[in-house]
Formats: sequence, structure tokens, C-alpha cells
Amino acid sequence: MSIAADAKEMQGEIARFRHELHQEPEIGLDLPRTQEKVLKALNGLPYEITLGESTTSVTAVLRGGAAHASAEKPVVLLRADMDGLPVQERTGVEFSSKIDGAMHACGHDLHTSMLAGAATLLAERRHQLAGDVVLMFQPGEEGFDGAGHMIREGVLDAAGRRVDAAYGMHVFSSLEPHGQFCTKSGVMMSASDGLFVTVLGAGGHGSAPHAAKDPVTAAAEMVTALQVMITRQFNMFDPVVLTVGLIRAGTKRNVIPESARFEATIRTFSESSREKMMTAIPQLLKGIASAHGVEVDVDYRGEYPLTITDEDETNTAENVIAGMFGDSRLSRWATPMSGSEDFSRVLAEVPGTFVGLSAVPKGVDHATSPFNHSPYATFDDGVLSDGAALYAELATSRIAALAGASN
Repeated sequence: MSIAADAKEMQGEIARFRHELHQEPEIGLDLPRTQEKVLKALNGLPYEITLGESTTSVTAVLRGGAAHASAEKPVVLLRADMDGLPVQERTGVEFSSKIDGAMHACGHDLHTSMLAGAATLLAERRHQLAGDVVLMFQPGEEGFDGAGHMIREGVLDAAGRRVDAAYGMHVFSSLEPHGQFCTKSGVMMSASDGLFVTVLGAGGHGSAPHAAKDPVTAAAEMVTALQVMITRQFNMFDPVVLTVGLIRAGTKRNVIPESARFEATIRTFSESSREKMMTAIPQLLKGIASAHGVEVDVDYRGEYPLTITDEDETNTAENVIAGMFGDSRLSRWATPMSGSEDFSRVLAEVPGTFVGLSAVPKGVDHATSPFNHSPYATFDDGVLSDGAALYAELATSRIAALAGASN
């Protein structure tokens, strides 16, 4: 049977595993129950397992059994992230999260279950593989740089040599119709940085602001000025997205507080804009603070780099998708999306690509359905077998191509 047909036979098993993960989401780099579930799913399969030291990651290496002319077998890496988000689920699905304040709102439970399914599909074809496969089960994608931790601990060299190609996948609860795969070569997703600003003034009575130094009005001006600065200093065809998601100040409406704080995320689509923001933001905020007679502490933290896919590896993925599911199931994005990914760290080290997969439920309008990270984001089990099959086919076909090229 084909990989796709075998995956269809496993649909129920993959879905059950996904539901187990979904009901017990964990956040950050420490996911002990999730790690335990993944290890149980891999139990009995011929993988060499390595557990993370600084995280609860799982690295699994499958040694291909087919003959290969070269001394160095090809190596392909497949990645799935495993962590959830601090979101209270409101989807109403029967397998909703049992953990208060935590939810798999970004679909990482689908990624993990699909890769676990692919692990079985690949193990069954072990003796046909003229190369090795590395499975990267990663914690801490949601702002904890789990990929960086795993790279530092050697995941890219887990098979004994650097991987030749790496593939990641991400499901969406919006954007595209059910079952649609999405690709883009070059810049596919933005870089993401964090901005943490504390404005330091002098507290006083709300009736006498002239006798104090109000940090709130200065902070409010800063928030607005940041948006204006982007429209005046940056090319509109090289966009920058800055979102202030947290503002905190004061204890009572008639008290001028000592300080005000706000935090923002910054998305850029080129290294030149990213570097310019790192200079322009502190300059702007310090100027506003000076005009108000207050002090400001600006903490600009570089986080995830641009997600840049390799053109050849993207073409490979597109050919595999079209061959397995038909070209009608493939959307080639003309522009990048403003989300960010720490799989970008893998793609900065080795050739590879990132594939989107729409898990919008059938019959739901993808243009209006709640997007990832929403407490209402709903991901359809129906895509699980296709995702598992694609993971496995990407590995087998790429290894075959690499082995053929070296013979």
C-alpha cells in the first residue's frame, strides 16, 4: 500500500492520540506529560531516542536499512512542536482541554500526532530507506525558543552528521479552505522581536499633575508615536507590524503613578528593517521622554529570525504535495504572513522548507473562522492522516533523491 493509503488506515489512531494531547496541554519548555505520551507512541518502533537536557524534547533517529553507495547516508529531519498556550478554551469540542487556563490553541497537538503517525509509516518502510530520518519533537515554540535549545543540544547532528534537509508543518484554523496545503519560497514568515518599555516619572495627586511627572501621558504618546514613526520612516512595501499588547500603570484613578509600562511585539520582513527598528525605537522613545521630563528604560529583545525557506526544498515539497493530493490542494502564497516561528532557526542552519495545512472544519468559512491563538480556534481531525502521510513522503522521497544523486 502507498504511504497515503496506510495513513488513512491510521486516521482513528492518530486522532485518538491528538485528543489525548489536546486534553492535557502544557506550556513552555517543560512538558513532562506530553513527552511521556510521545515516548509511548514511539515505544516498540526502531528509533534511537534522545531526551533533551534543558527541555523535555524528544529526538528520534531512524536508521535506514537500504544499501547506499556513499559512506555518508542522506539525513532528513522532520519537526513538530508540542507546546500549548495560556488560553482558556471555548471551542466546545468533546475533547476540550481539561487544564484550566491552557489550550492547544495553535494546533501543536496536530503537529505532534501527525509526526507520531509518520514515525510508524517510516518505521514500516525502514528497509527501503537509503538514509536516516531525524524526528524533532520540540517544546517551547510559543516564545521560549525551544528550537534554539534543541539545536544547541545537537538535534541537527543527531544521526551522526548534519542533516541534508529539514521540513516543518503548521496547521491553521483560518486563512485557507479545509485540507489546503500552503507553501512559499524565500521569506515565508516575519521575524519577531519584543519591546519592553518602562517610563519612570514622579507620583503625585491627580488634581495637581504640574507638581508631579506623569508617566502615563508620556507612555500614551509613545504608543501612538510608534505607529506614526512606522508610516514615516519605513517603506510601505517592506512592512513593519508593531502591536502593543500590554499597558500597565497606577493603582487608583486620582493618583499619578511613579511609573508606567508597556510591552509590544515587532514583526519585520527584512533584516534591514529589523536592524533599523532596533535603532529608531529607542531614539524615538527617549526623545518623547525628554520632552515630558521623565526617564525611560527601553529593552529591545531580538527573538525569532525571519523564516526563510529554501527554493529547491520548497519546490520538492510542492512536487510531493501535488503528486500525493493533486495540484488543486496546493496554494502558493505570493506574500509572507506576519506570524513568526522558531523553526526559522533550523532553516537558518540547513536547507529546508515550511508547509502550511488548513485544518478549518469542513463547511466552515475559512475567511471568518477564528484564527490560531483564539480560544475559539478549532482544528479538524480530518487533516491528520494527510499531514502524517506528507511528513513520511517528504522524508522517503528526499532520501531517495539524495541517495540517487550520490550514486
